[in-house]
Amino acid sequence: MKKIKLGIIGLGNMGSGHFYNVMGGKCPSVEISAVCDIVPEKMDKAKEYPGVALFTDYKELLDSRLVDAVLIAVPHYDHPTIAIESFKRGINVLTEKPAGVYARQVREMNECAEKSGVKFGIMFNQRTNPMYAKAREIVQSGELGELKRMVWIITNWYRTQAYYNSGSWRATWSGEGGGVLLNQAPHNLDLWQWIFGMPKRVRAFCDFGKYHNIDVEDDVTIFGEYENGATATFISTTGDACGTNRLEITGDKGKIVIEHGKLCWWKLETPEREFCFTAKEGFAVPKNTYEEFTAPEPEGHPEVLEAFAKSILYGTPMVARGEEGLNSLSISNASYLSTWTNDWAEIPTAEALFEKHLEERCKNEKCSKK
Repeated sequence: MKKIKLGIIGLGNMGSGHFYNVMGGKCPSVEISAVCDIVPEKMDKAKEYPGVALFTDYKELLDSRLVDAVLIAVPHYDHPTIAIESFKRGINVLTEKPAGVYARQVREMNECAEKSGVKFGIMFNQRTNPMYAKAREIVQSGELGELKRMVWIITNWYRTQAYYNSGSWRATWSGEGGGVLLNQAPHNLDLWQWIFGMPKRVRAFCDFGKYHNIDVEDDVTIFGEYENGATATFISTTGDACGTNRLEITGDKGKIVIEHGKLCWWKLETPEREFCFTAKEGFAVPKNTYEEFTAPEPEGHPEVLEAFAKSILYGTPMVARGEEGLNSLSISNASYLSTWTNDWAEIPTAEALFEKHLEERCKNEKCSKK
């Protein structure tokens, strides 16, 4: 069976997970030929597997000619930097989320990827969840009609102070670039735009260090507006011990709700806008039919990596193209800017203004995280 030769750059929590997925046979089209981490001790796990080269400098790995592709699993600011160096060498790239910290660096990365002609993917593993894929299918097919509203309460990202204390880069503007929007919720922001589309502007309210001793946000409410008048509300936090994950999407022809591993779909027999102006009774409601959809949730990460490898080998589709990472990042950048300026933020965001605010926060960090 054909296999790609993969180098994993970064062997922290995520990189190690990918390493063991491959070594455990979950990605049959992938062979790990090299790993890299600036902390040599993190590569001890790889020494148990003959034939895996060890590097502490990612450029040496890229220049070794041992890899066809790399998987980037390092702190967020370095994703575009390493990806661009890989593209320059004609090496395929799969990067962890988020694509980067600010839109300009990600846009430059995307441009370099396009020029290189190699494969570029991003680890949006929640796209493999059949519930979200079904929701996208319903929405994109038009079966829900003209979109009216999306509400996502995604507050089951609970983290303790010990989690934030586990790494000096965690929950810092200079090390991570943000909090729940950059670490936990990029998957949900991606699904938001993948299913419902990109808003034209947002008004956001980010609370910084509300529940933890950190400088970045751990509680967020975002309100988005669309060209057709539709709205989106997104609520997330790492401070709710009894969190919720409920996605509700309403259209002119019905509603879908995803919660507790089930998609519920109400289909209106008459579109709401038509029924509103033709019904003869003031309290009448259109008749509807109800369907449920359930399916096991896949592991996700190995599926994304295997699809990436097959895209290189056979030209088949990836789960998520790397260029799409700009969309979810644009929502988070706009949400930060809206909070910092206490105003609406358009999408695309004013890049220079965003970077100015981010730089100020990097300089003025003060939390010791104790």
